[in-house]
Amino acid sequence: MSKNRMNQRWMNLFMMVILLGTLAVPAFAREVKSRATPLFPELARRMNVNGVVKVELMVNPNGSVKSAKAIGGHPLLIDAAIAAAKQFKYEASTEETKELVEFKFTSGQ
Repeated sequence: MSKNRMNQRWMNLFMMVILLGTLAVPAFAREVKSRATPLFPELARRMNVNGVVKVELMVNPNGSVKSAKAIGGHPLLIDAAIAAAKQFKYEASTEETKELVEFKFTSGQ
């Protein structure tokens, strides 16, 4: 196989990966109308636990949170993050959407 032909195949593969990546990402995220700040768990504070908790939300068309699921973070921080995430309110939409929020916990909170 010629070097030119091999370069063309790599370029095609690269462009296909780029295209698939852009199709998988939603065009926009819904705007948050109101947020809640999580309470820092006392045990986590005493143990000097810090970190980020990522929470995946299913949001109803009316903007209320239908469900929240932690997809990463320290176990001592997850419950506080989920409780705060369930209080979020989003702008209305025509359909249910999936949103991702992150909560940063630092011992200075």
